[in-house]
Amino acid sequence: MTGAQLEKILKKHDNQSSNILAILQDIQASENYLPRKTLEEVSQRLLVPLTQIYHLATFYRTFSLTPRGRHVVTVCTGTACHVKGAASILNNLERELKVQPGETTTNKEYTLETVNCLGSCALAPLVVIDGTYHGRMLGTTVLSMLKGEKKGASKKS
Repeated sequence: MTGAQLEKILKKHDNQSSNILAILQDIQASENYLPRKTLEEVSQRLLVPLTQIYHLATFYRTFSLTPRGRHVVTVCTGTACHVKGAASILNNLERELKVQPGETTTNKEYTLETVNCLGSCALAPLVVIDGTYHGRMLGTTVLSMLKGEKKGASKKS
């Protein structure tokens, strides 16, 4: 993140430490993760201890301290999704993307994640791609959606 980009974010939030969560959200949105150097700069500029910033960054699951892919694919592995085939979907994604849950593809295109429950059990098995919920999925359907994304097509249900 450039100094000018960070300056714009800080200015948007009035350079107030009370807006630290919103500042971290904007950094995450811009960089797809929270770079250490940027967090150190925020700490210095807002006079907020770096440990406090890291506490927030690690407490909220939405934040990542490691680079994430341009697309985030999350597979629900809760009981209903598991029973309806989430493991098969996850295996197909691991094989296709060549990553394990929590990892990002080498080209920084995809990050694969799992979550214990998304609270939409009636849609099981559930996969979330870039924040869009896709219910009653099959492993082949998810892969074709990703291949469509790779070609530039936008497929949302």
